[in-house]
Amino acid sequence: MQIIADLHIHSKYSRACSQQLTLENIDKYSRMKGVDVVATGDFTHPLWFKELREKLIEREPGLYVLKSETNARPTRFLCSVEISCIYFKSGKTRRLHIVIFAPNLETVEKINVALGKIGNLSADGRPILGLDAKELAKIVLGINEKCMIVPAHIWTPWFAMFGSKSGFDSIEECFEEYSNKIFAIETGLSSDPLMNWRVKNLDKVSIISNSDAHSLPNIAREANVFELDENQLSYDGICQVIKRGDKNNFLYTIEF
Repeated sequence: MQIIADLHIHSKYSRACSQQLTLENIDKYSRMKGVDVVATGDFTHPLWFKELREKLIEREPGLYVLKSETNARPTRFLCSVEISCIYFKSGKTRRLHIVIFAPNLETVEKINVALGKIGNLSADGRPILGLDAKELAKIVLGINEKCMIVPAHIWTPWFAMFGSKSGFDSIEECFEEYSNKIFAIETGLSSDPLMNWRVKNLDKVSIISNSDAHSLPNIAREANVFELDENQLSYDGICQVIKRGDKNNFLYTIEF
């Protein structure tokens, strides 16, 4: 079966985001747009995490639906968050946005406890942490190796891994010994697969596209299209398809 997945959005708790970004509305708009799997976004925010715990129930391993959902094909939610890492390294201030996928809410809770010791998670759904990207990877993967670390919108000048104002020149320079744990990068609105295919260093990772939606109408303005067997419809199934980049399963991305 063909699955459309938008794996990076925000909630009403992120700055400059619509107050209409509730779980119920995200579910509604995802179904309107034909999105099968959507990110929870913002799972580090205490109030949003509370809503995730109260309103979602696991449907398949690592994929959740609204407890109140009665639709025959409900929207699945996959646990994700975007972290803003701002830190000084090699003589330069680095500003990176990094998306984290987590396999379940139990893992999310452990991540929140760990990151809550580093910064104020209640200040923003996209928390700002003075944390090196490789240290973020170390913490998250140390909690659960099934988590995925995905550099977000990698060419955005100010807040991205390859950003001209504050980024790096390679995955290895950014993540050092954890670079072999980076299996995908996100194009973002500032690039597309054709642009990224010109960078040989990226041949070893999958290229995913997500909306980074700050409002309901922007959900799925970019997304990923997978071909999955029924037994692959799970967090592990989706992540394995992304990691392998098999064109029989990872069909294409929807670009803005």
